[in-house]
Amino acid sequence: MIKNVIGLMSGTSMDGIDAAFLKTDGLLHVEVGEAITVAYSEDLRHKLSELVSSGMYSKNVEKQITVKHAEVITQLLKKTNTAVDEIDLIGFHGHTVFHCPARRKTLQIGDGELLAKLTGVDVVCDFRSNDVKQGGQGAPLVPLYHQAVATKLTKPLAILNLGGVANISWLGHEDDLLAFDTGPGNALLDDFISLHLGERQDTGGKLSLSGNVDQSSLSKFLSHSYFLEKAPKSLDRNEFDLTPISKLSIADGAATLCAFTAEAVAKSVVLLPEPPKLWLVTGGGRHNLAIMRELTSRLGTEVKPVEDVGWDGDAIEAQAFGYLAVRSLMGLPLSLPSTTGVPRPLCGGVIFKAV
Repeated sequence: MIKNVIGLMSGTSMDGIDAAFLKTDGLLHVEVGEAITVAYSEDLRHKLSELVSSGMYSKNVEKQITVKHAEVITQLLKKTNTAVDEIDLIGFHGHTVFHCPARRKTLQIGDGELLAKLTGVDVVCDFRSNDVKQGGQGAPLVPLYHQAVATKLTKPLAILNLGGVANISWLGHEDDLLAFDTGPGNALLDDFISLHLGERQDTGGKLSLSGNVDQSSLSKFLSHSYFLEKAPKSLDRNEFDLTPISKLSIADGAATLCAFTAEAVAKSVVLLPEPPKLWLVTGGGRHNLAIMRELTSRLGTEVKPVEDVGWDGDAIEAQAFGYLAVRSLMGLPLSLPSTTGVPRPLCGGVIFKAV
């Protein structure tokens, strides 16, 4: 049965909340609708950043995050002149503040019960916990959605999400699917820019393009043991720090971080069953021209933003959690051995009924 859903995403870059309409049966029927992105206030973003840095839980911040998500849903409904009773389900990712699958722990703050009460719509949340409890990486979870929307595209295909952390969905023939985190996405660069310039990001990669890559610093980043691990695998946002570039100029530091993101992706190709014929890039990192230039150079093949195939790169993850919410409701797998390393195809998510 086709459901009208709203998917919600608050990514590790902490820039705001994405909300997207979707009509789907949780299988191959996917109709995308309107989507919006609403930025966090500086105050809420600061509180989130503190939680992510400490890996701690805060009931107060969780409530604020949940209320903000409800406000974003209201904005989306208003923008599209949609009545709330037309929505069957909400997929609520929440915000990841701690992720350590090796210890079988992951934490996404977001009160599904409260969101259901605030909106009057059933909510599915806590998508990752069951996977991690069963020995999976708990991430990435978007690959099954990638597979659903890419059925008509030529394979093998790689879909690279450049959020705070970068992850890849490799789609082969006969529904072959492999997914894992490749390394940092935008998080390190955003932190570096915030530290030195007090800004959220290197908009468009302008600063990074003006600098030079420091090979010694890049080698230090790439010596991390994560790059020796087999896939599937996943990362916490704070796995890497800025120490290797502490003595570089701001421009050279930014350029080196862009190269690190791209080279980590390039190193991941050896883990793939077959080299992709095309790389499609989604997430905020696709707007950074320095990262895109480094990817093209280091991968030696076509690298395009997902808009080239008609997708909305700012909405894909939100759409995915709407899709996964329907799958959760139907008892279908959200993760596979080849996407998170879980022992068997596994459902997840917790459902809260609206009162």
